[in-house]
Amino acid sequence: MPSEPKSTENYVEKPKTLAALREEISSGRVKAADLAASYYARIEQKNPRLNAYLSLTRERALAQAERMDDLAAKGDPLPPLAGIPMGIKDVLVMRGAPSTAGSRILENYEPPYDCTTVTRLEAAGAVLLGKLNCDEFAMGSSNENSAFGPVRNPVDPDRVPGGSSGGSAAAVAANLAVATLGSDTGGSIRQPASFCGVVGVLPTWGRVSRYGLIAYASSLDRIGPFAANVRDAATLLGVIAGHDPKDATCSAAPVENYAAESDKPAAGLRIGVPAEYFGEGLDTEVRDAIEKGIAALEGAGCTIKPVSLPHTKYAVPAYYLVATAEASANLARFDGVRYGYRSPRSATLSDMYAHSRDEGFGAEVKRRILLGTYALSAGYYDAYYLKAQQVRRILAEEFLRAFAEVDAIVTPTSPFPAFKIGEKAGDPLAMYLADIYTVTASLAGICGVTVPCGATKAGLPVGMQVLARHMGESTAFRVARAVEASAV
Repeated sequence: MPSEPKSTENYVEKPKTLAALREEISSGRVKAADLAASYYARIEQKNPRLNAYLSLTRERALAQAERMDDLAAKGDPLPPLAGIPMGIKDVLVMRGAPSTAGSRILENYEPPYDCTTVTRLEAAGAVLLGKLNCDEFAMGSSNENSAFGPVRNPVDPDRVPGGSSGGSAAAVAANLAVATLGSDTGGSIRQPASFCGVVGVLPTWGRVSRYGLIAYASSLDRIGPFAANVRDAATLLGVIAGHDPKDATCSAAPVENYAAESDKPAAGLRIGVPAEYFGEGLDTEVRDAIEKGIAALEGAGCTIKPVSLPHTKYAVPAYYLVATAEASANLARFDGVRYGYRSPRSATLSDMYAHSRDEGFGAEVKRRILLGTYALSAGYYDAYYLKAQQVRRILAEEFLRAFAEVDAIVTPTSPFPAFKIGEKAGDPLAMYLADIYTVTASLAGICGVTVPCGATKAGLPVGMQVLARHMGESTAFRVARAVEASAV
């Protein structure tokens, strides 16, 4: 049995980097089992207020921690994430653990298998503490759409943490995990990372296997890490990235040593700044913070160059046609037949379908299913869905042209800092517009990193989005490290 977690209390209050923690576990100065127990004690203390965790996987986590301690005691080489306490978003399935996707329709679902990212994290020695709250089926920009209540932002509990991966961002910001995984369809890693003041990574589409991810929009969904600093995020991406035969869309491109690449200076890189991301609607304090970050990059030896992405203004409507159409198809499987919620009001097969879906899905999910079904319906497919795909292609081509001139593009992550819980809940359009700076990269399939870049006068974090070409994660990490260094 692990000893009382006295020796690790300071690590929980003042977290260390992945490398520092791993070295102390390897040396035996810290026991992984004690560290996990300390994090569980902190979760019990803080989570009732923040609501970041939906379920805990204590038995599995402590068994993994004890395995790492056994390896350390024998003097065996430890894997790269040995003993590191982590959490995963509840859209990632984990054998024997509830996987709800934040929805009542999957409230009692426990999958019989692990997603690829879970398998890779545990193979690397990570200790998975539990499943993290999110907007239902990853549909939202505030984490207010979860069937199990909203997550609160640790910076200001009266404000949203962002969505849909709000629980993943809040857990890192509140140190309820050293690092976490989330998913990003239109900004669901980057925006909450910005709101909570942590680092979030959008990998290139196909860079990380989606096997075991509960799908929202398959041509847009991506899995990526949250961490307290850029190098840790780069380390995590290196663990979960790479070809997976279980996902036919997963790239076979070699995985670079992202952590080592992030150590390289950004001097000499050409940084593009698109005017389209600095127009009407951008909060003045956010603008000021981003402009200071750009000046810091110039001071670090980067060349700043204006670039144009003129079709950016069409990205939000195009995204909400493509994403909802794919959601309509993906969520058709939740019908009360094989698993998930089944309405007791099921006198006929038709009744079972209708009542199970109506009672199991929340309002935002039903809104997006209806939007997507309409866009795909006969007579409207060409006018809406096909046109949105054409806009998507144009946006991708614009990014390709821009990256012929620059190595990375920097923008605000969000047009405003974290807003109050309930402030935008009654206005879906205003909520959708929160994604205006993130959906472009989602549609284009490129990669990006969000890194803290100052704060407002009220102390609310501001994030800078660093975008790079397909499979250009190493460049994005180099630029993000330079921004991070300037903000210290």
